[in-house]
Amino acid sequence: MQSLWMLFATFMFSIMGVCVKLASETYSVAEIIMYRGFIGVLFIYLLILYQGGSLKTPLIWEHLWRCVVGVTALWLWFVAIGLLPLATAMTLNYMAPIWISGILFLAAWRSGKRRFEWGLVTAIMASFVGVTLLLRPAIHQDQLLGGLIGVGSGFLSALAYLQVRHLGQRGEPESRVVFYFSLTGFLAGLVGTLFFTDANGMHASLFRSHSVHGISLLLGIGVLAAMAQIAMTRAYRLGNTLVTANLQYTGIVFSSVWGVLLWSDILGLFGWSGIAIILVSGLVATFYNIRNTRQEKSAPPPDPIATEL
Repeated sequence: MQSLWMLFATFMFSIMGVCVKLASETYSVAEIIMYRGFIGVLFIYLLILYQGGSLKTPLIWEHLWRCVVGVTALWLWFVAIGLLPLATAMTLNYMAPIWISGILFLAAWRSGKRRFEWGLVTAIMASFVGVTLLLRPAIHQDQLLGGLIGVGSGFLSALAYLQVRHLGQRGEPESRVVFYFSLTGFLAGLVGTLFFTDANGMHASLFRSHSVHGISLLLGIGVLAAMAQIAMTRAYRLGNTLVTANLQYTGIVFSSVWGVLLWSDILGLFGWSGIAIILVSGLVATFYNIRNTRQEKSAPPPDPIATEL
């Protein structure tokens, strides 16, 4: 089942998050995004050469839309992290699957061509409830701007994921999609490093001296991000969109486990309950989709005469 590639993607993203947390003690956000994009470009380009692929594409504008929206969502999320408690910023960003459900519902309602998958939407809503139990976000009156930015980040992320699926349906390979996204991220990070100050006041520099520890973290961030992006792109390209979106919530579970193992975070009853809800809803959505797929395959072909009536 192709949607399960999202599990691999979220696991890679969670390890990348550990590296980002450690690297943020030395590097600014702009530098991390810049090096993540640069290393990703090199990694993906070597992969494309190994596979005998090409960077040429007839869908340059579709790639540009995906890259601009995706990188903008990433930047807005980092801004929200600077303005809001981390749990709140992450929860708002994880509204992306809910936005995807809403967009697909409107598309199905307008076209009237297919039945909307309410079971999968219910699983997504349950997963979001699990996220709120795990993170327990809160927004105060003076954090309204940060909240709006966080909501915007989640909405743009949803648009980027749907565009990833669109590119896949048009025949674009995962490596090419990720290459152009990494390139855009590198350019955005480069501009941020040259002209902007980090939200926490950390100075960014192109000529910073690096330690072995720092280089290892940056390499890990770049390679892990590239691998995760490829897996995520494949999941959205070949899998069920709503199942893939719901499995994306497992990322917060992996991140929470790393927090417990590496930083001795304490989750408590609500936290573990949230993790259980996320995992159960992911399993339910997966088996629900498998059952529907088997039913569709076992259904007799339509009567060609009846379809003409």
